[in-house]
Amino acid sequence: MKLTFLLLAALLGLAAAHVAMPHHPLSDAAIDHLNSQKSTWKAGRNFSPDISMKYIKRLLGARRGPRPKELEPPKLKMTEKHLQAGSIPKEFDARKQWPNCPTINEIRDQGSCSSSWAIGAVGAMSDRICIASKGLDQVHLSAQDLLTCCDTCDTWGDGCDGGSIDGAWRYWTHYGIVTGGNYNTSQGCLDYTIAPCEHHTTGDRQPCGGERGRLPICEQRCQKESGIYYPSDLHFGRNYYWVSGVENIQRELMTNGPLEVEFKVYADFPNYKSGVYHYLSGKNMGSHAARLIGWGEENGTPYWLIANSWNSDWGDNGFFKIRRGTDECGIESYVIGGLPRY
Repeated sequence: MKLTFLLLAALLGLAAAHVAMPHHPLSDAAIDHLNSQKSTWKAGRNFSPDISMKYIKRLLGARRGPRPKELEPPKLKMTEKHLQAGSIPKEFDARKQWPNCPTINEIRDQGSCSSSWAIGAVGAMSDRICIASKGLDQVHLSAQDLLTCCDTCDTWGDGCDGGSIDGAWRYWTHYGIVTGGNYNTSQGCLDYTIAPCEHHTTGDRQPCGGERGRLPICEQRCQKESGIYYPSDLHFGRNYYWVSGVENIQRELMTNGPLEVEFKVYADFPNYKSGVYHYLSGKNMGSHAARLIGWGEENGTPYWLIANSWNSDWGDNGFFKIRRGTDECGIESYVIGGLPRY
């Protein structure tokens, strides 16, 4: 009887947590409401309260289709390299493990474009190229190239309408991706052409919440000032694969580097500031993609460490932690990696 009562109480508590947010998601009242629940994370102001939720949805755009056959089997086959990684530590941070790979610590800014699927992909690919080369090949792959040229990424219109992460990794292996810097940096073959924006802080970037960013057509040639020949700048993946299971994800991360993950975003998530996120309240707004770079435990709660792409003003300097081991928001259900071709 006692066990039944405890189980019922737990189920009721879970049901009570998954309720509609009683206030506008970006309002001060919503932030206060989230913090009043005394959970494992703190909410705070990341976006101006007058920004529309339509704009927030525009920051997502990852699409999950049927899992391609190339990504099977569902369990990653442990290679000798994986097994040599040894026991799984309590904490792991790719930034500390590979300090000579600067892209691991980078927070990109997707601007007013549903490009998280592409930015998460090229970020993890750049990290993995550096790691595989032992720091000798420090490339910054171009999100612009992937966004404009991947016609197999299940995009609607152009890449700023969203796309699939498995399509991004497939494109890398079949067609290659050139280098490119962030907006207006003139680094590499093709810079990102969607301007970054200020969410709520005062700075030199334009305010967020404007019109949807638009990309040029795929031209497969570098910006003139780069002096780089497009075909000779292409970097290819050797393979790509889905990783399933917490331990497999950990071993793959500590062996080959950051991975791309896809997860559901609810209306409370944009207010994340610190701690270990888990869903409290609000509607499902869509799927988002980001870069998994580590794990750990905070006040007894296990977490994944994730690099977002909403600039460094958002969350914890652009990063966030999310509960590990419970497939929170589907974060452990769609994890993709791959190895560079040499």
